[in-house]
Amino acid sequence: MNRRMRTYFYAVFGAIGGLIGWQMSNFLGLSFIKNLYLSEAIVGALIGFIIGLSIGVTEGLFTQNLVQAIRAGLFSALLGLVAGAIGLPLSEYLFQAVGAGFLGRALGWGIFGLLIGLAEGVVGKSQAWKGMLGGLLGGVLGGVLLESAPNWLGDPLSGKAAGLVLLGASVSAFISLIVVLLSRAWLEVASGKLKGTEFILDKFMKAGGPAIAIGSSALKSEIVLPDPDIAPQHAMLTGDGTRFSLKDMSLAGTYINGKKIERSQLSNGQKIRMGNTDMIYHEKR
Repeated sequence: MNRRMRTYFYAVFGAIGGLIGWQMSNFLGLSFIKNLYLSEAIVGALIGFIIGLSIGVTEGLFTQNLVQAIRAGLFSALLGLVAGAIGLPLSEYLFQAVGAGFLGRALGWGIFGLLIGLAEGVVGKSQAWKGMLGGLLGGVLGGVLLESAPNWLGDPLSGKAAGLVLLGASVSAFISLIVVLLSRAWLEVASGKLKGTEFILDKFMKAGGPAIAIGSSALKSEIVLPDPDIAPQHAMLTGDGTRFSLKDMSLAGTYINGKKIERSQLSNGQKIRMGNTDMIYHEKR
């Protein structure tokens, strides 16, 4: 999945999450508990769980990494649950007590999106603040659409369905869009089963931060390449704050522009080969 298609698929999966969330919340009802805020917290948690799950599994599915999909999906779902439990009652409070009205509800959904963006930033290959910023923007826009949809359609039930679909799509799309627009370094797979897939590396750029392993094992590597000629943990990427260096950890070898390396600093446009898989390193200055 390249960076351009990434945003499209995030929006689609987020919209599906919103639709499922609507079906489940509609089944339970919006006011099945006398305490309004407790009811809003439960329904919000449910919607957040479903949308968070949908966002979380997207990256893992498109990189054909089942372990990453399960891990990211569960973590994002739990953060989404918390986001919904906070965001929906908060929007109701701003609407009821502060008199913020329509804007208050939108801001409440902005908090919802921000926390889901935090989850994506933690489990994905991006810096957390980018996911949070995207989630906040998407949540506010999605909140406006959610609150406006019933008036546009003239039917509360259809409006709620359309609104939650638009909310899920908006939060998901903006999380991906901000990460893509502000990304500084990424790997593009140029051959093999994952051809066209791009792995954003910004989260690992920080000096003294965690290194990122590249290999064929989902249990031993963060970037997983389904190639039998690639070792379970084939090479290691390490950031120094401005650039990445690549260290070979295999018996078969790692090649940069056709030359076998032990350790080398990467620069924009270099071609990396591991096993039968080629990758191109990109960076923006």
